[in-house]
Amino acid sequence: MTKRIKLRTLLMGGLITLLFLGLIFRVYWVQVVEADFWTKQAMQTWITRETIPQERGMLLDRDGKVLAADAMAYTVAVGPKQIAELEKLNPDWKLTDRIVSKLHIVLGTPEDKLRKIITAKKDDGVTYRDQAEVHPDGWKVDKAIKDRLAVFRSELQKLTDKDNVGLYFMEEQKRYYPNGSLASHILGYENKDGVAIEGLEKKLNDQLRGQPGFIKYQKDGARTQLPNGQVEYKQAVDGKNVTLTIDRDIQFYIEEALRKAYTEYKPISITAIAADPQTMEILGMASLPDYNPNTYGETKDQNSFRDNAIQSLYEPGSTFKIVTLAGAVQEGLFKPDDFYKSGSIKYSAKDRPVYDHNRVGWGQISYLDGLKHSSNVAFVKLGYEMLGKERLVKYITDFGFGQKTGIELPNEVSKSFSLNYPSEVATAAFGQGKVLVTPIQQVAAVAAVANGGKLMQPHIVKSISDPTTGEKVVTEPKLIRQVISAETSRKVGEYLETVVSDQEIGTGKKAYIPGYRIAGKTGTAQKVTKSDETNKSGYSKDRYVVSFIGYAPVDNPKVVLYVVVDEPQIDNAGGGSVAGPIFKEIMGKSLLHLGITPNLPKMPDASASSAIASASSSKDVEVTATVPDVSGMTVTQARSQLKQRSFPVGVLGNGSKVLQQLPKAGSVLPASQQIYLLTDTKPGNVPDLKGMSLRDALEMCSLLKVVCTVDGQGYVKAQKAVKVEGKWILQLTLAPPGQVEAAPPGTAASTSHES
Repeated sequence: MTKRIKLRTLLMGGLITLLFLGLIFRVYWVQVVEADFWTKQAMQTWITRETIPQERGMLLDRDGKVLAADAMAYTVAVGPKQIAELEKLNPDWKLTDRIVSKLHIVLGTPEDKLRKIITAKKDDGVTYRDQAEVHPDGWKVDKAIKDRLAVFRSELQKLTDKDNVGLYFMEEQKRYYPNGSLASHILGYENKDGVAIEGLEKKLNDQLRGQPGFIKYQKDGARTQLPNGQVEYKQAVDGKNVTLTIDRDIQFYIEEALRKAYTEYKPISITAIAADPQTMEILGMASLPDYNPNTYGETKDQNSFRDNAIQSLYEPGSTFKIVTLAGAVQEGLFKPDDFYKSGSIKYSAKDRPVYDHNRVGWGQISYLDGLKHSSNVAFVKLGYEMLGKERLVKYITDFGFGQKTGIELPNEVSKSFSLNYPSEVATAAFGQGKVLVTPIQQVAAVAAVANGGKLMQPHIVKSISDPTTGEKVVTEPKLIRQVISAETSRKVGEYLETVVSDQEIGTGKKAYIPGYRIAGKTGTAQKVTKSDETNKSGYSKDRYVVSFIGYAPVDNPKVVLYVVVDEPQIDNAGGGSVAGPIFKEIMGKSLLHLGITPNLPKMPDASASSAIASASSSKDVEVTATVPDVSGMTVTQARSQLKQRSFPVGVLGNGSKVLQQLPKAGSVLPASQQIYLLTDTKPGNVPDLKGMSLRDALEMCSLLKVVCTVDGQGYVKAQKAVKVEGKWILQLTLAPPGQVEAAPPGTAASTSHES
């Protein structure tokens, strides 16, 4: 028995010794042999890493006005675990029902989907999740939505007497476009995933996005940073700011005129481009339908994302006759006083004749009158008979058609061409047939006619600046080639001016603006359609692309403008009748904005007031005046100066001297435009903005250093000052022009708050 006990004792002791030796060996192996590996594993547990977000670069207009920038946003989340616990505590609170109902009303998320989110469980299928985000409707919402839900959360906290009621808001950043749909095709947008889509956001993403930073530090079990722990830090690099050639005011004039015409004519699309012909800087460019990049997800029509200015190809119609005309003048073939027989022309025995748009013509007329009438026959003779195929193709190519312009926007298209048959050469001479063009190509070509014969590359980026280093890269104008001589350019400008100025036979007479020398050309192109019966293509008799292109002033062009309307729903649609008035509205406002005043004849001796009254009654002439600089003057002196030019005055503040003025000195405006005078650095109130355009309202808020939010489009219909987290915010409600009553001139401040 004793031997058996001793044997067992020895065996047990040996086993324990072996286990102990194994433990010693394992400790040695872990702490010595694999020390580096396990140290790294421990470091992963001790160390935490947090991302430091960067700011995406801003997109600015040529005057530094913000078109796109990062802004604060919030993601809405719920706490299924916390909500379930509160429901158990007191079922009568009906917390789930309350939260579901409110989120459905505010975010629009279906109630059944919200219930699934609020009752979401972990992978074990038993334990409720600590937190669940309300995607996609509650993802990166605006502050206004977050504030509504924050008020609701406060109500739940009072109801339950608990701080944590299972409704959370996580701070994030999102891309914000303060002007809504303004220039949306140019800007593009960044989606909620942070992916740049379309426009300059996509094209310049590498420059705009910047690089995120991070901080890595050692922490204890409570996730508190260890005071003597290792820290690794990399600073975030903000994106570069991009200043565009766009003038926000001219962009606004374009879109305002296009929206009005889009409503009236209901076309497939309508597009306009304004540029400086000397440099080919794009001053404004828009196409409808468009979209609001802040709410891109609400846009149902995918055509709204298409930028027709660079992505749509058209048979240009008679606006293309400018190319044939320029070539004929350059070659010495265009004799304005020579005569030809209008009506029809048969250029070959096999082909059908080409007719003028009225079929019968105007008899024996001069080539200059043929230009004014937009005679197809005249341009078949000039392009087909006189220039011939080789020279015509050369000028079409030299003016940039058949090749991309290289503008800094994604998805630009172009279509090469070949003129293989006499019919193709003849029809190309007056803008129909094989040569298809984009609006941006048209603008670049006519700018070359306007600026002395130089084809310039269109560009929309003025400069790119690094906010960290201050480095700035400026885009210089780029000459592609000299197409025609300066003398030819001058002559063609004078001929095209008669198309607008001749109020009897000029097809462009509806684009005439008193006091300005405007060169222009109408275009009306039949669209190619396929017959359902024969399945053959041919020109439609009732579907047209109508357009107008021109520039001003003729002797020193500052703006070249192209307007194209695809299938206006109106009888007898023509470039002169449809596109001409749109051109006139945009061009007139743009020239005034650039400080180019009309050269109107002096009025006979009469008082200023009677002259203004007389001019105001004219349908064609709107009296304008240059805004004087009244900064530093007393209010009385400033009133007197402005009254002499018939400007109504609004005074902001109670000071005795004028500190700032809006609009700024040197602006050329209609005499009915109100001038605001700021007399206090803290005026304490905001004037009645009712009836103001969004552009002017934003200018006023900027002047007064007031933060404002915008709801709707058009003109200010109502305003309201609200205090949010101790700060005043001016809420502006906009509506279409017909639904807004303008505030009376000189209306005193009506929305009071501390600025």
